[in-house]
Amino acid sequence: MLGLKKMDAIFVGWAFFLQIALIIHFALRKPFFESYTLQFGWIIYALCIPAAIISIVLLKGGKSWSFWLGGFLFVIFAIYGYYVDYVQHIPWRNPLMLRIMFPYVTLYLATIMFYWWSLALISRPLWFVYAFLFIISTTLNVFSH
Repeated sequence: MLGLKKMDAIFVGWAFFLQIALIIHFALRKPFFESYTLQFGWIIYALCIPAAIISIVLLKGGKSWSFWLGGFLFVIFAIYGYYVDYVQHIPWRNPLMLRIMFPYVTLYLATIMFYWWSLALISRPLWFVYAFLFIISTTLNVFSH
């Protein structure tokens, strides 16, 4: 993959896969918001499983903490989101419940930022491409509510 080392290629591939999965999720969610979110949102949360596995591979492969922390943060985000959405069935998005939204958004953004910012350590052009995808994802996310 673009002459990257194996561990870097794993990280880059996963980071971009996750961002593209989010773009697809947010784009599909817009017309059906609540029904789609409750029916298919768990798929995004389930992506924490491969994220954790990849983080373990990166950690054991000697990568810096900035590369593997995002996957573990994703696990925390997914557990929180799944608990709120599927265990407690709290409709916090409408009406907006700030006490749930703030930790949710903070954990989500922390996860994404560790994937995005760490790309700068590998390739500045990939960092810019990811920034572009992040803008698309964020725009779709905001306007799908």
